[in-house]
Amino acid sequence: MLNTTAPKDLSRREILARLNDRCRHGLDRNARTVMTRTCLGTFAGDSKVNELVAQAQILAAIRKFVYPADDRSEHDRGQIEYQGHTVYFAIDAYDTNLEYGSPDPADASVSRRVMTIMMRDDL
Repeated sequence: MLNTTAPKDLSRREILARLNDRCRHGLDRNARTVMTRTCLGTFAGDSKVNELVAQAQILAAIRKFVYPADDRSEHDRGQIEYQGHTVYFAIDAYDTNLEYGSPDPADASVSRRVMTIMMRDDL
């Protein structure tokens, strides 16, 4: 069972960063990951095999991504280099029905995270 209560000594930013990191690392079973068609098309062309390989490699690179130690963000945005291209990712918190923004993104019990992986043209 997921413990949704955070230690009291953590700031809201730290709580959000931890929840977003769980999503990015694939540890949040309620989270979703989507990759834009532009991103897939850039690396896969018309090949389903290349599409699957690109998805797996990009996702692995995003999971290995490390924020600098002095980073004070909520870890909700980032970018990696893949095959000579910059690939961006963004994590957004929605309500449990994935219809609206979360009423409290720092509360995992009322939030569902969606990580979108995209190219610059998608921004």
